[in-house]
Amino acid sequence: MPNAPKTPARQIRIGDEWYDFDAAAKAQGTDRATVIRNFIAWYLRQPGAKLPERPDKIERSGEEPS
Repeated sequence: MPNAPKTPARQIRIGDEWYDFDAAAKAQGTDRATVIRNFIAWYLRQPGAKLPERPDKIERSGEEPS
């Protein structure tokens, strides 16, 4: 099957911080999904997992980008 993701999509409710999280992840050269997966691995104490590094402080917009 072409373009079939390896993992199923999951849904969670997150407020407007989602957009600031996106900007912070991009500023570190990554994406939200990678940061979340890394955090989950660390939280579950998977061997070799490390807590994701936090970005430098960013201005919080709280708004969806146009």
